[in-house]
Amino acid sequence: MNGMVTERSVRWPGYYTVVLLLSAAVFISYIDRTNISVAAIAMQGQFGWNETQKGLVLSSFFIGYLPLMIVSGTMANRYGGRIVLGLAVIWWSLFTALTPPAALISLPALLCARIALGLGEAAVYPSAFNLIGRWVPPLNRSRACALMTSGGALGTVIALPVSGWLVNDYGWSMPFYAFGVVGLLWAAFWFARVRGDSAVEGDFAVEAGQPAAHALIPWRALLSSRAVWAIIVGHFCYNWCAYVLLAWLPSYFKSTFGVTVVNAGMFSAGPWLVVFLMANAAGYFADYLLRAGYRATLVRKLVQTGGLTGAGIFLLLLPGTASVTTAVILMCIAAGLLALCQAGFVPNCLDVAPRHADVLYGISNTFATLPGLFGVFVTGWLVDRTGSFAAALVLTAGIAMFGALFYLIFASGERQIG
Repeated sequence: MNGMVTERSVRWPGYYTVVLLLSAAVFISYIDRTNISVAAIAMQGQFGWNETQKGLVLSSFFIGYLPLMIVSGTMANRYGGRIVLGLAVIWWSLFTALTPPAALISLPALLCARIALGLGEAAVYPSAFNLIGRWVPPLNRSRACALMTSGGALGTVIALPVSGWLVNDYGWSMPFYAFGVVGLLWAAFWFARVRGDSAVEGDFAVEAGQPAAHALIPWRALLSSRAVWAIIVGHFCYNWCAYVLLAWLPSYFKSTFGVTVVNAGMFSAGPWLVVFLMANAAGYFADYLLRAGYRATLVRKLVQTGGLTGAGIFLLLLPGTASVTTAVILMCIAAGLLALCQAGFVPNCLDVAPRHADVLYGISNTFATLPGLFGVFVTGWLVDRTGSFAAALVLTAGIAMFGALFYLIFASGERQIG
């Protein structure tokens, strides 16, 4: 392969650049999906939405995100992640910029724009797994996956306060225009910088060989494996927690403690900064244990069950909190523990099915997108019915603890599918 990232370098291997760009793509996907969490506060005032309608707007993204997940994983497996990811970023960046005009037309037009955004973003993780499987050495994959996925947390850290500032100074439409341009610039750099779909020969030997362009996908083996279902359930429960926090944290701080829109964005950013730091620390810790000879099954179960259980415990403490400072601290701890899972179920896809991790993650993320549809909407419904976030937080904690138990019983770090 030719191209700048495929040149062999002892000090800076080509896969470093690819992983950093993948993390940047995830970062952009999250600033584009998160900005509406803050903008929706101002939009709600302008358009007169109730909490249930706002929940529908926040969750509509996942209507598009859900159906293309497996399709995009299959396309990445067949055609390579480079082209699929690059085109996807262009698509969703355009619909990010089209969100304000759609909102001004009507609520259904806004929902259509959000659905189209979700259709594009469905390709980001399956494509990234395809490229990590082709580029990154096996004992570095926990760190690579953690850095890639933690780009979402960093995107949330940036998007929440920056969106609050842009909404406050320039109106609620500005975050959509500004963030859309960022994605188009990334796409131009991606196609200019990355010229191949796999590492240069000799950098390392990919464990299972590079995925064959026309290899049959073992659907039955994937869907009948208990280890695969452990990933799916663990991912579902992780996403229920993450999506509820992602969509509702600004509204939680504003409605519970009466803070301003700008402060709501700032307070909501804190937990996601902790997620970014803890996810990468967990990735290094997991790879350290693997290099030390610990079995992958033990390592994945340790971080996944510890993360979900710990997050559930601290979410249960939030309903009785009367101080915004205490709430921020508890939310940061819960989010930081949840971040440990990014060294659990995420690289577990590459443990279980290295040649088909893109498709496996597509399957897993299809199920794990359901919390984006139902968890985000149910949270708004519970807040409307009860007048507080207490019931929604208890429900979220219970789901996290169930996921920990299921993963502990059924997960495996051993290769299941060729």
